[in-house]
Amino acid sequence: MTASGLQIRPFTPDDDLEPEFALRRRAFGAIRAGDKPRWRASVGASVDAGEIFGVFDGGRLVASARFFTMRQWWHGQPMAMAGVAGVKVAPEERGRGVGRALMTELLAEISRRGFPVSTLYPSTLPIYRSLGWEIAGGLHETEIPARALAELTPPDPAVPDPALAAAAAGDAPGLRHAGRADADAVIETLGRVYQALRHSGPNTRQPAETERWLDDEDHFAYLADDGFLSYRWSDGHEGLRVDLLTAGSAATSRAFWRILASHASMAGPVRARLAPDDSITWMLREPDVAHHRQENWMLRLVDPAQAIAGRGFPAHAAVSAQLELTDAAMPDNSGRWTLEVCGGAGKLSPAVGTADGSALRLGARGIAALFGGVPVGTLRRAGLVAGGDVTADEALDSAFGGSAFMTDYF
Repeated sequence: MTASGLQIRPFTPDDDLEPEFALRRRAFGAIRAGDKPRWRASVGASVDAGEIFGVFDGGRLVASARFFTMRQWWHGQPMAMAGVAGVKVAPEERGRGVGRALMTELLAEISRRGFPVSTLYPSTLPIYRSLGWEIAGGLHETEIPARALAELTPPDPAVPDPALAAAAAGDAPGLRHAGRADADAVIETLGRVYQALRHSGPNTRQPAETERWLDDEDHFAYLADDGFLSYRWSDGHEGLRVDLLTAGSAATSRAFWRILASHASMAGPVRARLAPDDSITWMLREPDVAHHRQENWMLRLVDPAQAIAGRGFPAHAAVSAQLELTDAAMPDNSGRWTLEVCGGAGKLSPAVGTADGSALRLGARGIAALFGGVPVGTLRRAGLVAGGDVTADEALDSAFGGSAFMTDYF
């Protein structure tokens, strides 16, 4: 694609990656010298997959962005997701529409690849909103003093259970160290836990990306039959940074927190990316948990019908609603649709018959936020939806409601 004399195209193996590295430093700051080989391997994989695009002015790289092929869980059901990352424009080129032209082409490629949804972490909002992304969830950071993890509250004796007794002892089935060779097992385990917990938002990456992550010598990882823990030291040896802690049982959760507690003699705070309802809040003896919504992330329904069909819904939810969707960036998504949710499954199909003016009107941003679980009342007050039957808002909230989250910052 060419825009205003600029060429927008995928990187090829013949492209020198040093200009991309220089642009990355200018946009996001320097990376450690020891991290450059891992960065080069990751970018090289994106080049081979045709998942990184550049904007070239007479052969000079002035902007770039890429997406990762991921899998994302929605109420426990997985679907393919394109995670957009590394969007950057040279400082002297900003304000010329370069970023919008680049993102327009990237969105078209994501659509051609058949992704139902796309997510990104925004450094600015207007450009992404103009193309249909909207805030749908958060990355939450929890901070706990390491000393507070040394002795967790035991299970409630009012609910005796042999499994809870094992949990009190911190016995996690299959607990072991994890490394590069465990990438497939980590991905499979995380998927099973996200499905069992009916989570919305968390993602997993492709095996090669997961291998590179697990291969970091500063990274410590443990795998159990129903959970995964990943952490590293931060601020020298002043604290611990938990990249991911996901557990499907009380035993595994307690075992992971005990591993972190074992560092209390040296570590001060433990900062962890967790689900907002992680059980640690209910296991501490004192109110030492501090929750922070660290980053908002945005969602885009690239193919709304496919996204609704692939999403999980509560088994009790029942919705029958007419939608009037307007999607300027992807006109094929526009039109009247019938939304049906029943028995844990959803369907979005073209509406038939004559319009009667009762449809819920929304754009690409509104349907993305609704999909992510933002209450319809909030969307009405934000001006993202209008019309429809207000008495049906509760049914929509029941179907889509929940706190969508991710722990992977890309």
